[in-house]
Amino acid sequence: MNKHQTKIAFLSTYPPRECGLATFTEDLVTAMDALDTVETSVIAVTKNESYANPKVQFRLQQDQRANYQEAAAWANSHADLLVIEHEYGIFGGLNGDYILDLAEALTIPFIVTLHTILKSPTEAQKSILQKLGSLSSALVSMSTSSIPLLTEIYQIPADKIAFIPHGVPYMQMPSREQLKSFYPGLKGHTIISSFGLISPAKGLEYGIRAIAKVIAQHPDVLYLILGKTHPEIKKRSGEAYRKSLLKLAAELGISAHVRFVDKYLTKKELISYLQASDIYLTPYISAEQAVSGTLAYAIGYGRAVVSTPYRYAQEMLGNGRGLLGEFKDADSLASCISLILDNPVEKAAMERKTLKLGAAMTWENVADRYQKLCQENVQPKRTDLKKKQAERHGAKIYAFDRPAGSSRKVTL
Repeated sequence: MNKHQTKIAFLSTYPPRECGLATFTEDLVTAMDALDTVETSVIAVTKNESYANPKVQFRLQQDQRANYQEAAAWANSHADLLVIEHEYGIFGGLNGDYILDLAEALTIPFIVTLHTILKSPTEAQKSILQKLGSLSSALVSMSTSSIPLLTEIYQIPADKIAFIPHGVPYMQMPSREQLKSFYPGLKGHTIISSFGLISPAKGLEYGIRAIAKVIAQHPDVLYLILGKTHPEIKKRSGEAYRKSLLKLAAELGISAHVRFVDKYLTKKELISYLQASDIYLTPYISAEQAVSGTLAYAIGYGRAVVSTPYRYAQEMLGNGRGLLGEFKDADSLASCISLILDNPVEKAAMERKTLKLGAAMTWENVADRYQKLCQENVQPKRTDLKKKQAERHGAKIYAFDRPAGSSRKVTL
């Protein structure tokens, strides 16, 4: 290790755990490893997963409360700064409140990357985020539209919040038509795709109903639903949701137009399917979604996108980069899909706009921004940091005015 490197530890789920947060952290760590200014390590939040990767240097048992202070002690001894990837559901306790034990025990500075920012949190959820905001050196929001929520609802000072977009991996890929020829049954079809771990929150039934309406005018359309069922959903209800989607496609008489790829896709597989797609569809049913890794990937690879108007989609699809339908409204989604398919010139323009935005979201660029933020917040004296943390505990937090600007729906 170069003696000038900053030691940065990441607290998150991590592969082989199958979740978007684990993939996000692995991609970010890999990108930061390419920099010569930092040395990275991982504290993996685990439910008994085993890790062969030497990058994982401490395992935090999700539901063992005492382990959180032990993880903090490890970080204090082995890192200059900790980055916490925060999602309520990955930590133990009520709404993941065990994470506060760790935060309060840290004597090194830490940064929190927020993967969920709720517009209508419970008091417990609000309190957790406020305490993390008070104790941390900085918080990262992956969407600018979420920053007013942090300042107004959670009363976090605006100067502690940094915007860094969700990263996108770069891979050189064959053309769309070459990929359609590579995958059996795709050649000659207009491909619409949705991908990610499958759960009822994805609203895929509305996507299927929309396809049923589109194929009357576009009989070459094939809808790919890519991904396995979310492990937590499968644990609770098995494959009931996937089976309901298969049944719906059969009842609508469009089974030949809907194809399921039931596996946890490798990054290369995911990107190649995405590159083969003509339209990417996210029919999510919750307006609360603050960030979507799948939508970020679609933007990164220059796909035309149709989505419901959750917060992240409104922000990412502004300025003609995509079309927004209504929540739980197959007719609305079908109209958006048809509008794109009926206007190839506008579709091409949309793809150029998404690709331009995606260029700024490569993991190389994102890692550089994280590296700069980490360097700005590393404190040479841990005792000074502990004093500042104590001061924050007793300090009153004031709300800041809402930043200018808002998102709106986009039409061609």
